[in-house]
Amino acid sequence: MFLLKKYLLLCLCISTFLLSASCFGFGKKFDMPVKTLVINSANGSCTTVSAEIAAKDPEREHGFMERKRIPDGTGMLFVFAKDDVLSFWMKNTPHPLSIAYIDSEGVIVDIFDMTPFSLSSIVSTRSVRYALEVPQGWFEKSGICKGDVVSASEGESIKVFQSYL
Repeated sequence: MFLLKKYLLLCLCISTFLLSASCFGFGKKFDMPVKTLVINSANGSCTTVSAEIAAKDPEREHGFMERKRIPDGTGMLFVFAKDDVLSFWMKNTPHPLSIAYIDSEGVIVDIFDMTPFSLSSIVSTRSVRYALEVPQGWFEKSGICKGDVVSASEGESIKVFQSYL
């Protein structure tokens, strides 16, 4: 009987660990800072997203690869040193995503849906400084569109993330 209780306790501990790991980023390759972003819509509404900040080359190159679960309300902000036409793909990325390309002032200039595992490039229509990936459809569900403005949660400009480079 004592052995059975120990076995059940061990199974419970392992199950708890696996559940926690799957919900809280198991498979994350990098320990990137997580910051709250605020998206202000033209209609006056305000939406927040908890985003990992990918500012270093290896972090940006890996992105959400191999992540099977990305909850609504979370995402990844890719920070670049200068404005450029950006191109993203979904290599080794099993979770469907949407991407917003954002200019240096924080204005969303493009929003595209991306297909899991696709090697097709999703290219910004003009030079931008940032990209924000979220679960596919989250922008639409949240009423976020081109022209909306992304900022840091402290009311600071999105430019504050340039210090992470």
